[in-house]
Amino acid sequence: MKVYRGVEALEGKFHSPAVTLGNFDGVHMGHRKIFKQLRARADELGGDALIFTFDPHPIKVLRPDESPRLISPLSEKLKLFEESGIDAAILADFTKAFAAQHPAHFVRDIIYNTIKAKHVIVGHDFTFGKGKEGTIDSLKKLGEELGFLVEVISAVKIDGQIVSSTRIRELIRQGEVKEAGKLLGRYHHLEGKVIEGHGRGKPLGFPTANIDYQAELLPKDGVYATKVEIDGLTYGGATNIGTNPTFGDKERSVETYIFDFNESLYNKMINVSFVERIRGEITFKSPEALSEQISKDISRIKTVLRGAGH
Repeated sequence: MKVYRGVEALEGKFHSPAVTLGNFDGVHMGHRKIFKQLRARADELGGDALIFTFDPHPIKVLRPDESPRLISPLSEKLKLFEESGIDAAILADFTKAFAAQHPAHFVRDIIYNTIKAKHVIVGHDFTFGKGKEGTIDSLKKLGEELGFLVEVISAVKIDGQIVSSTRIRELIRQGEVKEAGKLLGRYHHLEGKVIEGHGRGKPLGFPTANIDYQAELLPKDGVYATKVEIDGLTYGGATNIGTNPTFGDKERSVETYIFDFNESLYNKMINVSFVERIRGEITFKSPEALSEQISKDISRIKTVLRGAGH
């Protein structure tokens, strides 16, 4: 998949393209429905399947105090685009000037004249342009005027709930990672380098990998059943998110005890997928009491992971 930054010098780059537009944070099941149809329409046209998205996220520019913690970093989002069969992604440099464009000018100048879209696919709640003045109806009208088709994809519902990035963020913040995973179509995960921690786990009998994570969105503090990928191999794990109140720490950390693994992990990149929350973070009276609880947690986590196919 080709990635283009900005909208300059795009003219002539694409052949009979089908295009979808949006932020696509998390690349959830609703987004995947759009991408599947996009790929099909591009194939019918004998052209390219394009995603037009924005970097940074528009709210980070327009209302930074209200900016959401993103489900997926850009690198992961692009990887998921490619896995969905997309030919190219355009990352528009989102600025206040870009946001101030009149919706009709944006469509005429960029989507039609520059990209030369033949077919445009959008989600059911799509808006665009200055003040979100652009609507699906106005986009359809412009399509009729300029000569491209507009197709609207209906919402995806799972367990009676519309799948949305906002809903998924809330579930993850609440620690409901199992439910979030249903809407994502995969486990929520984070990637990071293993760094030196306090070294408390080994004396307790459970040496942990302390992760220097880059993710914006962490699940609620607590203990989680996780799957841990290291050098292409997957292991079961018990992951704690929090401040380790038993030891009086102040900074939030992510630490993972990896089952059946005894090698050094310092400076290695690992990937932790959150399967299910086991319990909240607890202050224990002693390290021994903590160790006893960890043993119980691990027993329960192994049962959960067996049920999850690990």
